Amino acid sequence: MNGLTVSKGTTPQAFTGEVLGVLSDGIGPDLDMIVAELRSPAIDAAGGIWQGMSGSPVYAEDGRLIGAVAYGLAFGSSPVAGITPYEDMQGYLGAAKAAPEVAVGSRMATRIAAETDVTRTEASQGLRQLPMPMGVGGVDLARARTAVKAVGGSELVTADSYRIGRSSGRTAAGIDTVVAGGNVAAVLSHGDITLAGIGTATSVCGDRVVAFGHPMSFTGKARLGLAAADAVYVQKDPLGVPFKVANLGDLGGTITDDRLAGIAGTFGASPTAAPVRSTVSYGGRSRTGTTQVLHPSALGDVTLLAGVANHDRVVDGVIGGSETHSWTITGTRSGSAFRLRYADRYQAAEDVGATGGFDLASVVATLSSLSDVKLTGVTNDVKVSDTGMRHRVVKIQQRTGGRWVDVTGKTAKVRAGKTLVLRTQLLGSDGITRSVFRQEFTIPKSLKGKSGVVTVVGGNTYQDEFYGPTSFASVQKLLQGNLRNDEMELSLVIGGGKSAYERTRTSDVLTRVVNGQKQLRVSVTS
Repeated sequence: MNGLTVSKGTTPQAFTGEVLGVLSDGIGPDLDMIVAELRSPAIDAAGGIWQGMSGSPVYAEDGRLIGAVAYGLAFGSSPVAGITPYEDMQGYLGAAKAAPEVAVGSRMATRIAAETDVTRTEASQGLRQLPMPMGVGGVDLARARTAVKAVGGSELVTADSYRIGRSSGRTAAGIDTVVAGGNVAAVLSHGDITLAGIGTATSVCGDRVVAFGHPMSFTGKARLGLAAADAVYVQKDPLGVPFKVANLGDLGGTITDDRLAGIAGTFGASPTAAPVRSTVSYGGRSRTGTTQVLHPSALGDVTLLAGVANHDRVVDGVIGGSETHSWTITGTRSGSAFRLRYADRYQAAEDVGATGGFDLASVVATLSSLSDVKLTGVTNDVKVSDTGMRHRVVKIQQRTGGRWVDVTGKTAKVRAGKTLVLRTQLLGSDGITRSVFRQEFTIPKSLKGKSGVVTVVGGNTYQDEFYGPTSFASVQKLLQGNLRNDEMELSLVIGGGKSAYERTRTSDVLTRVVNGQKQLRVSVTS
């Protein structure tokens, strides 16, 4: 037997192989796995088959297409491959049950050990799907993993994710390079942030291509971008499976199926993309970056990663400071267009670039997960400053007897029918105090003898408001009424029940974020 795959460039190179046996129902019910040992200079140099080889076609001596390389031994790098039969890929037969690991029986383990360099113990660990981690381009991988984990993002960027590039212009791999044995990619996003799984095409027939020999995410019906890719080299990994390093090429179709026996797509138009744009300005420099997101599942992660990547590119360093964000989300809900806007200020002592984008990413992730919502675009305008000063609420004062009296944690007395006059004192991180946010409340005579509470809270005190909404209405309400980080809110409650006197006031937008909160009691006298 022989096969085709790419270890460098776009032109398929040949490898040879020997069938060791067949595992009945090895992949799924009525879906067998062919086990073979593969050889070529590239496979020998890498120490075995690699990530990105998934889908490599394997042919019989008479030229008949046997199937696609899709599985490797579970213990790590090895020339032993599990092959998905092509007849199952061609028809996309297969039960809706994933099979990430396939047991190897005693007889098969003995045969593998006898005919290869693999030990019987290693062979007995079974075969598993060749890894198909997400290839990530445009942002440092460690930074991407940390950011996505911190915001509670999806599992698109994981510890197994690897770096890919994005080729452009005349150097880009053309879609015509997607041939049997050639590179092929399933793309979630491209642009500033590239997210794609890169493997090998098994067969091309007219405007259709089948690839991988195993699922990417096993969604059944799919709608991902279909693209070419240009392999740079195969990276040997002494601790795991080697992997192909590649640049994403031209987009030229749609992946329509993500099945147990592989993925399939149609050449031509690509899925409609939702652009995510980030404009970052700092110290006289400014840059607008754009990522085209082809699948809704990637919108939240891409929004966060695109902001971090553009921030790093413009600021060119990890700095503390503050920044303002002004963002807009557009889309349709049940077919009706909507536009949501929000603005806020963020501050961090060490890494402001990884702080400010969480709120937007959380809202985008929530909206993109709703069945009746389709997002059509996300924009964010960020202005960065080295100044990381902040305010803290330290006192609440009452105007009484012609002077201001500190009533923080105490009781402010006011006569029924008269006016309660309060103001808040802030202490800056630079040691400078400011007295702001004067508020007056006329207390109804009906409240005589009642008591209550005043609370002043800085907007930056609670920072988890954007992680709770689960519906479009709750997101919309939150954006309309949320307290900005650079605002304060004063609430006054006197009495209880339906007759309670309740008032809430919000300060003007300040030039710094505001932390802390203070309370006092209120007593209404006669």
